[in-house]
Amino acid sequence: MHSTISHMMEVVAKGDDSKIAALLAEDVQFMPPTYWKTWTGRAPVAAVLGHVGQVFSDFSYRRVMGDGNDWAVEFQCKIGEFDAVGVDLITLNDDGLIQLFEVTMRPYKSVGALREAMNARVMTDARFLKFREALS
Repeated sequence: MHSTISHMMEVVAKGDDSKIAALLAEDVQFMPPTYWKTWTGRAPVAAVLGHVGQVFSDFSYRRVMGDGNDWAVEFQCKIGEFDAVGVDLITLNDDGLIQLFEVTMRPYKSVGALREAMNARVMTDARFLKFREALS
């Protein structure tokens, strides 16, 4: 397994965006499961993923599939009272940093709970006033 993927598996669930940022390319793109927009840039994506680590509970990885620069990492967690299963689809750049990070999740109610929880957190995080330009 690529060292960036194993390191990501250690730090994302902890919600420490400073450790997450070190794994991301400067122009990383993050596609969340909660809406059809993309976050672009190391600082905004690290902040979003840091909040996700705080929203998820009972988080664990189940399977890792991939080779070279393309990886799929399956996880399970709880969001409030709801169980969820998801997959992180990750593409690394030539420097071994995360260039593209797309998340798919199910079931629908869990994704809705994630969206509500993330919106509540983002609304109270002053950094996101600046990060609005990173969302397209």
